[in-house]
Amino acid sequence: MEEIHRKSTHWGQGLLFLLPGLILNSCAGKNGDGDEPNVIIILADDLGCGDMSLYNGWIKTPRLDQMAREGVWFRDFHSNGSVCSPTRAALMTGRYQQRVGIVDVITSQLGTPGLDSTELTIPRLMKQKGYRTGLFGKWHLGGELKNNPTKFGFDEFVGFLPGGTDYLRHKDWYDGTVKKEQVGYSTHIITEKSIDFIKRNQDNPFFLYVAHQAVHNYYQVPSDTPGTRGRDIPLTGEIAQARYKVMLEDLDRSVGRVLDALKECNLEENTFIFFFSDNGDVRMSPGERPYRGGKFSNYEGGHRVPAIARWPGHIRAGWTSDELTVGMDILPTIMDIVGIDIPRQRVLDGISISDHLLNQSDIPDRQVFFGYEPKLGTAMRDGDWKMLTKGDSVELYNLSQDIRETINIKDKYPDRTEKMKEAIDLWKLEVTPVTTSHK
Repeated sequence: MEEIHRKSTHWGQGLLFLLPGLILNSCAGKNGDGDEPNVIIILADDLGCGDMSLYNGWIKTPRLDQMAREGVWFRDFHSNGSVCSPTRAALMTGRYQQRVGIVDVITSQLGTPGLDSTELTIPRLMKQKGYRTGLFGKWHLGGELKNNPTKFGFDEFVGFLPGGTDYLRHKDWYDGTVKKEQVGYSTHIITEKSIDFIKRNQDNPFFLYVAHQAVHNYYQVPSDTPGTRGRDIPLTGEIAQARYKVMLEDLDRSVGRVLDALKECNLEENTFIFFFSDNGDVRMSPGERPYRGGKFSNYEGGHRVPAIARWPGHIRAGWTSDELTVGMDILPTIMDIVGIDIPRQRVLDGISISDHLLNQSDIPDRQVFFGYEPKLGTAMRDGDWKMLTKGDSVELYNLSQDIRETINIKDKYPDRTEKMKEAIDLWKLEVTPVTTSHK
């Protein structure tokens, strides 16, 4: 038996499960206090703060704005990495991506490994308490059978394994572990599968991971014919911006459809939803962007991302969090909310922010690290202080006075500079895996 280091409040017993294969076309879900809360994570791809209207961006996103009005939105939330795979590894495990050995984008060209089979993931933990688990969309944590999402606790998976693919043709999509071609536009397929999962499991506790392809390039839109090749579409300029806008508006409607399905099924007050993006933006905004850097950057624009949490009746509506929070915090937060214990010997780097969400309490001060070695070096947040290092290069900023990271003040604060450099060096040693099992 594994020793348990945390006990959380349980949310009820005696759950009604659907028969296998039974599909419900209408909703009659339960929303009582005795039900175990459902959990939904919606992950956007390459969506930065400067694009959506909630963050004063140039594209109106009314359903995401609605979600924020009905919950809490974050102004200092960060993806663990400034590229896809590391962020997704941290999300699924609650650990720094360095600790699980995924520090770069997983591609066959780079020979980067997929998620190790020993990792204790969100769906694996949820299944311990009878949750049905589903992932629809992008995985990007390994393309081999041993790395398939169904090997990590997902009962259902319809989607794709690599980082990017065509929005209109889906011959390489999987249904479980079997390739099965899908028909339609990626955002719409992912949305329909997610809503169907909600309806089929409305009387079960469920964990749903909606992992969108949007707004990652190529910039294909729903009105394109299946023969439209992404490689023929510009990646920058007015044409790309116009297409990107359509894609984000479509993603916003998708989020709205999920919210509508929960309302239709009477599951709103029994479902915790968290929305965020896997990394910073791709510099698509025609106007001034709020932060320096973007995707593939250790500056704030590379990892400070939009995030919203909603749970009517539990999370107070319409407030804003300015606390430093990170994607790896989601796993321990969910486990606190649903009452699942985490083995003591399992090293977590994220912390539960459930009390912050439910009671607006402060989050304890901590140091947070963003490493993309060796390509970008390492970044570190210590309150408002931000350090970036790569080789002999050192940059220090005070974000409370210089959010755009324009004035390097390392020479002005030598003691702080030295202490933060030492902290980065110690962190690198601490999170480097010493065995292939990443224990």
